[in-house]
Amino acid sequence: MATYVMGTNSVHSSAELCDYLARRIEAGDVVHVVNSHQGGDQTDSDDARDGEDAMNVVTSRLGDLVSIETHQYIRGNDPAEDILRCAREQNADEIVIGVRKRNPTSKIVFGSTAQDVLLNSNIPMAVIPLEKVY
Repeated sequence: MATYVMGTNSVHSSAELCDYLARRIEAGDVVHVVNSHQGGDQTDSDDARDGEDAMNVVTSRLGDLVSIETHQYIRGNDPAEDILRCAREQNADEIVIGVRKRNPTSKIVFGSTAQDVLLNSNIPMAVIPLEKVY
């Protein structure tokens, strides 16, 4: 039995991450799906709804195969912090996150959740490209 923590922020990311996990999971595994928002003025009802939709994709795609637990956090934390905390609390065997190719300026200005998770975790990770590289 394995425990996975998946960080997602969109239905498209969820679909790509499910494609990866569908090849890995086995009966008895548990997938914790994390969607995180800053809250306050930085999060509106559309953001929360989109997060719920992203988590619902995982439930509908993998819920017949394994146990799915969803966690939507809107509490002022950085998404990487919420993913890492959930992974620690659930004693995760693997963290599954997606990455998009971005230009250097956007990396500096907006940061990178995937990078923060990679640099601050001792838990094995699967980093799934969310865009085709040509």
